[in-house]
Amino acid sequence: MKYVDLHVHSNASDGTMSPSQVVAYAASKNLSAMALTDHDTVEGVQEALTAAASLPVEVIPGMELSALYHEKEIHILGLFADYKNPQLLKQLENLRAVRSRRNSVILERLAADGICITVEELQASNPDTVITRAHFARVLVERGIVSNMAQAFKKYLQTGGKYCPKKETFSPELALKLLKECRAFPALAHPLQYKFGTEELNGLVAYLKELGLAGLEVYHSSNNQYESMKLKEMALKYQLLPTGGSDFHGKNKPDIDLGTGRGGLHVSSLLLEDIRNKHSKMYP
Repeated sequence: MKYVDLHVHSNASDGTMSPSQVVAYAASKNLSAMALTDHDTVEGVQEALTAAASLPVEVIPGMELSALYHEKEIHILGLFADYKNPQLLKQLENLRAVRSRRNSVILERLAADGICITVEELQASNPDTVITRAHFARVLVERGIVSNMAQAFKKYLQTGGKYCPKKETFSPELALKLLKECRAFPALAHPLQYKFGTEELNGLVAYLKELGLAGLEVYHSSNNQYESMKLKEMALKYQLLPTGGSDFHGKNKPDIDLGTGRGGLHVSSLLLEDIRNKHSKMYP
């Protein structure tokens, strides 16, 4: 049996490994394929594809788009994306500018309380990274201001809190439109992490299905076996294909390993073949 990981992050967003390092690690873990799905960016895709050319692992170009639904941020994966699509790149650049303004506000608010952080510290070794709250959390841990990432988020980086204004995101309509524009296979990421009730989650999935959603992330590091089973039933109900991945971030989520999550995750390559076949029919 071959295995894949269809939800992976690099330091192009909030992971700690470069795209080429992630690909090499995937090969060392004997994965047959991985999808690079950085947050609101495709900047790392070309590097990952180049690295994979000399390794026995397939890299699937992707991204993880943020959108707002019922005042909660949701994430939609796009697999097999045309990462050079001009409209996509334009919209992602606009979103990057919005993020930059928000990050400036966070820096100002922290500095006002004596915590002075530079953009260079946040960027670390990658000046092209899309800076997220995880970058702030990492610096706060490195400075010894907090003891771990979770504490950083709880004390300093709660969205809408003292230091961190709410993030402007795409609407679900625009997110799905963009994914269709770049010929991607769209799947709702980690559905249970949004803490919706059963009725509201069903409403979200039904709504996104009308907009073109094609998959549901049934297998994820945060799910137990029972939860994955319930999500598989939901995927069947809405005629969505199950997808799955670890949500690997390197040292930013040290308890989650590539391919195996927290130890029990195994996503069959057969699942990827179903997605590949569906994708080819969506965009003949």
